[in-house]
Amino acid sequence: MFNLFKSDKPERPADVKSIRYELLQFIKQELQKAEGGEGGNIRGLILYVNAPAADIPMYEAAVYTEEPEVFKDEVQRIADDYAVNLPQSWLMEVLFTEEFPPEAIRAAKLDAAFFIKTSKNFIKQSAVAYIRPLSGETEQQEYKLTSDAEKLHIGRDKKAQGDDGFFRTNHIAFPSESQSDANKYVSRQHARIEWNNDAGRFMLFADDGGIPPRNKIKIRSEKSEDIIKLTSTHIGHQLQEGDQIILGESAVLEFSYQPAVNE
Repeated sequence: MFNLFKSDKPERPADVKSIRYELLQFIKQELQKAEGGEGGNIRGLILYVNAPAADIPMYEAAVYTEEPEVFKDEVQRIADDYAVNLPQSWLMEVLFTEEFPPEAIRAAKLDAAFFIKTSKNFIKQSAVAYIRPLSGETEQQEYKLTSDAEKLHIGRDKKAQGDDGFFRTNHIAFPSESQSDANKYVSRQHARIEWNNDAGRFMLFADDGGIPPRNKIKIRSEKSEDIIKLTSTHIGHQLQEGDQIILGESAVLEFSYQPAVNE
């Protein structure tokens, strides 16, 4: 009789810390199903969020939107605890969406759903995108990227010699002899762009010259005023329409799926 007014609905978290805790518990619950070394078949993990507008900032903070590698590291620790041997190149995606895909598993206490990409649902994808300089001088005014191409190197000068003595070709090159001051702050081995078929996205990675204490890489999204910083050479950023890639002090590249309009 004392439970007459007790609700059957689970209590929903209402702050950043509790949302993060429940998200990780939810992911842990699903990853447990793949324990015992089956993680080698996993190509990526996708967390979908469909929360009311007022709650979005809490979810963004809970998954470390500005430092996505932090949330990925926490998920990696969960996988390690349960002997889920994720491949080295696995990808963690957090997508804010208006509806959940039917294949995703819904969380009980959260406005979230989870999906594990495996070899079974792997589909070869293709895409074309473009890179254009907004600040600084590059050898071309527009660069075409395709999902069939290998990684595209970004740096100062076409042929650049690294600290190891080896030369590499920068496909997107900022010439040293340019009159633009922005070029001075671009490293010889600054960044690279690669296609990730699991995510269906072009990924931006920092190279040795693009992480502190050397020069830096930041991304300003067209959809948000937040600035994302890359601090690791092995954790990339999924490029989205309108992203501005800031190299060093003031060199800026724009990423777009739309070609330039010639007037």
